Parts: sequence; C-alpha cells; structure tokens
Amino acid sequence: MTNSKRRRGLSVASALLGSVLVLSACSSGQEAAGSDGGTDTSQAKVDEAAAQKTSEAQIRITPKDGSTNASINNSATVTVSKGTLTEVTMTTADGTAVEGEISADKTSWKPSVQLERSTRYKVAVTAKDSKGLEAHENASFTTVSPDNSFIGTFTPDDGTTVGVGMPVSINFDKAITNKAEVQKSIDVTTSSGQEVVCHWFNANRLDCRPEEYWKEGSTVTLKLELDGVEGAEGVYGVQQKTVSFTIGRNQVSYVDAETKQMKVTQDGKVVKTIPISAGSPENKTYQGQMVISEKFKETRMNGATVGFTDDDGKGEYDIKDVPHAMRLSSSGTFIHGNYWGADSIFGSVNTSHGCVGLNDTKGADDPNTEGAWFYNNSIIGDVVVVQNTGDKTIAPDNGLNGWNMSWEQWKAGSAV
Repeated sequence: MTNSKRRRGLSVASALLGSVLVLSACSSGQEAAGSDGGTDTSQAKVDEAAAQKTSEAQIRITPKDGSTNASINNSATVTVSKGTLTEVTMTTADGTAVEGEISADKTSWKPSVQLERSTRYKVAVTAKDSKGLEAHENASFTTVSPDNSFIGTFTPDDGTTVGVGMPVSINFDKAITNKAEVQKSIDVTTSSGQEVVCHWFNANRLDCRPEEYWKEGSTVTLKLELDGVEGAEGVYGVQQKTVSFTIGRNQVSYVDAETKQMKVTQDGKVVKTIPISAGSPENKTYQGQMVISEKFKETRMNGATVGFTDDDGKGEYDIKDVPHAMRLSSSGTFIHGNYWGADSIFGSVNTSHGCVGLNDTKGADDPNTEGAWFYNNSIIGDVVVVQNTGDKTIAPDNGLNGWNMSWEQWKAGSAV
C-alpha cells in the first residue's frame, strides 16, 4: 500500500470512529433524560414524597425569636393553624418550668402566671396536622429589664372600702416625661357617674379625683393599660391591671383650733363632738382638707424625724407608744390619742407640735376614750378639715390632700 492510500484509509477510519464516539455521547444523554425521550420525574417524585411527610401545621410564637424588652404580660403566646397543639414547654434559662395552659380547641397556649422582668425564656412547641404529622418550633426571648421599664404603685388597694375623700394616687418608680401617653392609658371611672380628672403633681405622681367628694356607696374602678407604653425614652410600662374599691359612708370631721372642738359628721349631720388639743402657737397645725392615709393602733413618734430637735440633736419628744394614730400628711401631721397630757388640756388649750390630740390612755386598750372612739369609727380615706389654726393651708401633695386645689387648678394639671 502506498503511503497516500494508507493516509486516506486512516482518515476514513478516524471519521468513522469519531461518528461512533459522537453517537455514544448522545446516547448517554438520552438515557439520562429518559428512554422515552421525556423529562426525568425521579426528583419530582422525591419532592412529592418529602412533602407528604411534612406537617401542614403552622406554629407561631410571639415574641419572635431573639426579642428583647418583651412584655411580662403578653409575651409567649403560641398559636397554630392547620393543626392542633400537642405540647408546649416554657422554661427560664436555668430550666425552671413556667406554668401555662393549652386552649380547649388546642389552637393556642399562654402562660398562666405573670413573667418576671429581665429574664430569658425558652419556648418549645409541638403540633400535629390532620394526618398526624408533627411540626416543631422553638424560640427564646428576654423580658424587659427594670432599667427599661416602669411601674406605678397605686392606692387604695383592690377590694377595699374607703372614705369619700380617698383619691386614686399613683406613684411611678421612674420619672415620666411622656405624661400624655401614660395618662391616656389610665382610666378611672365611678358608678356614680361623677367626672374624674387626673392631675400630675410631678414627673412621678399622678392623682385622680372628682370635683366633689366621692358619692357614698359608689364603686370606683381603676384600669392600668400601661403594658408597652413608653413613659420616657427607652422606658416602657409593664402593668396591665384592673382594680376597684368601694366608697363607704360619708364621714367628714371638722377640727376647730379656736374652739378646740372636733365635730364628726356623717351625711352632713353631727354624730359626735370631741374636745381636742391642736398645735401650740409656736407649732401651729396646718389648715385645710386632709385625708386619713394610714391608721396605727400604736406607733412611735420621734420629734427628730420631723425637725423638732434639742441642742444635742435629739428629738424634743420620743414617744414609743402613741395610741390610735391616723396620718393626715406625709410630713408628719397626725390625729392621735394623747395619754401624757392632762385631761384638762382637751377642749381648752393647744399644746402639740402640730398634730391634733384626743384624750386617750396608755396601751390603747380603753374603748371608752375619745381617741379610741374616733379611731374605731374612722377608715382610710375619711376627711378631716382643720380650721382656725392661724397657719398656712397644707400643700395639696403633702399626703392625699389634693382637695385643697380648686377644680380649675386641678384640671390644669392634666396632660390630656
């Protein structure tokens, strides 16, 4: 064979071999796509099988995972759609379980106790769909810290019966700069229908009252909807509470420092006249409408605590068992029993350091004394009006004594 013929033969062979290789490559591709020339359904079948094994139940936990400054009232709610809850566990970071309850229809869960502030909680949820397939969800969150929250301490307490002069008084543990928003979230109503207006004495104290004393026998309701309300920059409320109290009989007592008598009235009628001894000319008693805020069968009174000291810095008096004492001001004005004074001073001379004294016995154990009678017939919230002392009118925020402001002045202190 000549070289030229040999080269032509190799060329033909190479061309035939190339055709075989090309056909082999195409054949492999056709087999991968399916012998019938259509699309491969194996992956779709895998996806369908996986979907059939996935629960349709959709679990939702609030607040969302990783949240901070969460509410202590409304956090950790769990809901499910397209299924029912089978298990919900909530624990603190140290593993302490939090009590909770799944709803009757098994579509929601919430804690049955209030959460703690500045605490990290973990929630684990299991639910099933109609086919019995399970779904799982987990979340953790941290509740609002004391530094980033505020609370209001209020008086009177829920379920109590108080006198006609008792205001609703709320003291906040943080200064409130967003007064309007906070006040809008506080509602005070009365069954008597009286208009109630709230007054800010300062950034921490809000008192609420009607124009005239509460109607006897009425019910007053306080609603605090402060949860999540921003009271100051970065500081949020946490309270969500409703309380109510009852107004008792209408008792107002009138102390006259000039006649040295006190007339106790109920429904405007005098029921008893009691001789008293008010503040001396050197230590006059404040004038004005004062509300009984505390009662003590016996208490200690030390002059040093209210600025009455001798040259050695000791109290001008220190009586460890003052009987039947009732507070009228934050600064130390009381109406109380007096066993150390002569019987003759009551009704005839003013001798005290500013309190109103009633004849009494040591030990507070004689119910027949004037001090015992007044104590036993008085309740928190009763009004004591002090007149003719020659001193100034008590400051409205010195105790629960906002009645010493006119209605116009009172309303001017509202932020809404």
